[in-house]
Amino acid sequence: MKLRFLVCVLLLLSAALPCRVSALEPSEAAKSQQARTRRGKEFVVSVLYWNIQNGMWAGQEDDYTAFVEWVKGRNPDICIWCEAQTLYKTGTHFAASAEERFLPEGWGKLARRYGHKYVSVGHNRDGYPQVITSRFPIREEVKLKGAEPDSVLMHGGLKATVRRKDMTLHLVALHTFPHDYSPLAADREASSRLREGDGYRVREVKYICDHTVGEDIDAGRHFWLMAGDFNAVSRRDNEFYRLAEEDSAFAVHDYIACHTPYCDAMADYYAGELKPTLAGVPQRIDFVYCTQALLERITSIDVIDDEYTHPVKDATPDIDFFRPSDHLPIQVDFDMSETED
Repeated sequence: MKLRFLVCVLLLLSAALPCRVSALEPSEAAKSQQARTRRGKEFVVSVLYWNIQNGMWAGQEDDYTAFVEWVKGRNPDICIWCEAQTLYKTGTHFAASAEERFLPEGWGKLARRYGHKYVSVGHNRDGYPQVITSRFPIREEVKLKGAEPDSVLMHGGLKATVRRKDMTLHLVALHTFPHDYSPLAADREASSRLREGDGYRVREVKYICDHTVGEDIDAGRHFWLMAGDFNAVSRRDNEFYRLAEEDSAFAVHDYIACHTPYCDAMADYYAGELKPTLAGVPQRIDFVYCTQALLERITSIDVIDDEYTHPVKDATPDIDFFRPSDHLPIQVDFDMSETED
């Protein structure tokens, strides 16, 4: 009952409130970049986000060589990984024992192979932690767990602060609950019919925002980035989905738009264009959110669908995995010249 009530309240709020929708055209970003470049040496920071499916399941066969070479080719300064634990034996759907799991304990070794010295591993509640790796020092980290009994983060969350010279960048990684039912429900079928999973995801996102960007009273002027697999669609893409305006599928991103200082970076940069992130489905469920101060420094952002990342269903019978992942990555570059955060 509480979940249904929360969803209803959020939908009413989204319909009644003039929620902020920022608009940053690429031309505006280019002009801003040019102005900063004229003032001094350009300093670009590149952030790569990706749900790598079961700890880069497809990378186990070649000791992650293709994965490492691809990351090196993209040359990110910071990486945010979802599903960052080894779960299955190489090439199979059989669970790997604790001794057989290279990740997450092996992230330090793996990250050094693509040039990142600093690693932060999130809370590992159910085998799907987030991991942040960085070329720059990670000065602070907060492993987000959620509070019992009704605000548990099923896949946890992670906040890390990266500092270099005069730049302070706050990073938040998340991965929300993926099902239509609530994990608190005694009757999952009934819960699925009521779409209580939508309300549960709102609880997760609210908890994460309250304990990260919500603790910064001047967050809009500071550099905050939140990225993850939200398992929810945005009404900003609804011209492609054609869902009812009151559909609870929008509740997560309505909450972010109405109650946080975050801007949807992809939607702002590519207004009126859908950038799918999920294998075989024209949906965007992976998002990069930025506060306005950081949004204005974007020089490029895109979903990366190339020869390596393009999802291909594994041919082995009874294995419902993709190679290299069932999600596509997102990379965003920022001109951080002369920052004063």
